[in-house]
Amino acid sequence: MLLWLRDDTRLQVRRLLPASKDASFRRYFRVYTDDAQYIAMDAPPEKELSEPFVRVAGWFAEMGLNSPRVLAEDLGRGFLLLTDLGETQYLDALQHEPDKVLSLYHDALGALVKLQREGSQFQTRLPPYDRALLTRELGLFRDWLCGTKLELKFSSGDEKRWQKTCEFLINAALTQPRVFVHRDYHSRNLMVCDDDNPGILDFQDAVEGALTYDLVSMLRDCYISWPLEFVDALARKFFADSCQRLPEYKEAQFLRDFDLSGVQRHLKAAGIFARLEIRDGKAGYLKDVPRTLSYVSAVAPRYPELAFLDTLIVDRVLPGLGMPA
Repeated sequence: MLLWLRDDTRLQVRRLLPASKDASFRRYFRVYTDDAQYIAMDAPPEKELSEPFVRVAGWFAEMGLNSPRVLAEDLGRGFLLLTDLGETQYLDALQHEPDKVLSLYHDALGALVKLQREGSQFQTRLPPYDRALLTRELGLFRDWLCGTKLELKFSSGDEKRWQKTCEFLINAALTQPRVFVHRDYHSRNLMVCDDDNPGILDFQDAVEGALTYDLVSMLRDCYISWPLEFVDALARKFFADSCQRLPEYKEAQFLRDFDLSGVQRHLKAAGIFARLEIRDGKAGYLKDVPRTLSYVSAVAPRYPELAFLDTLIVDRVLPGLGMPA
């Protein structure tokens, strides 16, 4: 990486320091020169494809969103040189600067509205968030958290009820209006910026999918939670700002979709957190599982189709993790 920076990009590198941790195999470094700083990304080609990052970064630039710009690339080795959006994650600011919480969320909502509006020209060129992908993602909860981590046994009846639950959630996702979906729009992937806030990271897995997915990812965040009234007010604000272009899409349906997109996302995330510990040796994410599944438990009683899932989480999953339901 250092040789590439010096020889190929011609930067006069003075220091190269780790910039952030990532749940994937990507590594990020902050590159210091005499008069500027950059981010270098190292994504091993056998583990991570960098071409989607480059492509989506270009689209974000065309949309006028604040995201890293690609300054140099070597896709064969998985090296990228990027602009630096700073060191303050939304999560840090939300935790330590309570007076800024509302304005930060308003900025992030505005960026998401813009992404969906301007992204309409690009969304059909994205992979679809289709039945196959949704099925694989829901399977992460069943296989990695319930199965590998907790060694829970499903009876034939349990398996049928689980499949019925998945079908319900998948159909709820597939019947929503389709938009450009970032797919990981939350407080660890948003950066606080003095100008054009927020900076948006980690967009390489973007898909064309459900309208409420990114919104619920941000407002029912796996890493920080807020009172129900606060979340509801912001969700309704997003509907008013973004969905008037869809006259047939009513607020009641939107709020239902918001709930069910959240359940699907949070089951996926809980499964990923278990996989990160078991497969990748990254145990730090397990502490976020109770918060992540608490969103599911809060929503499930409102939907009879989620009764099995609610019982599974409350009676078996959380106790299996040694945590109260």
